[in-house]
Amino acid sequence: MIDQLYSIGTAFNVVPHLGALIVAYILALPIGWDREKSERSAGLRTFPLVAIASCGFIQATEHLTMGNAEATARIVEGLITGMGFIGGGAILVVKASVRGTATAASLWATGAIGTAVGLGAYDIALVLSIMTFLTLRFMSNLKPDGQEEKTD
Repeated sequence: MIDQLYSIGTAFNVVPHLGALIVAYILALPIGWDREKSERSAGLRTFPLVAIASCGFIQATEHLTMGNAEATARIVEGLITGMGFIGGGAILVVKASVRGTATAASLWATGAIGTAVGLGAYDIALVLSIMTFLTLRFMSNLKPDGQEEKTD
């Protein structure tokens, strides 16, 4: 009985995971801020939550996947599929236009940020965060006039 309690106590180690979750949260904030500022359906709350959830799934399954690349790949595959599902919910077809594709893509990218942080690939997560933010922030200025209202 005491051995079981001791193993529970040693398994509850928040500190290393908290650091990764905070990094994932911070890297998603600029993306969420941009979407919130643009008054999109997903914004400042959604994007950090997507990042920490993706990171959390990776972190929570470390003990199952340690040393097993195939098991890790299955977890990542599930995250990719799940993010596609969430993104699909953000896409709307209204009359002759499609809205929400940028939101869907940025949610997917944010899931990739959280996954990269969870896997310890902080450099990839940082580049994903910067590129996603810059694309959302500055590429909309390159759209032809009048197209902003029709697409996301």
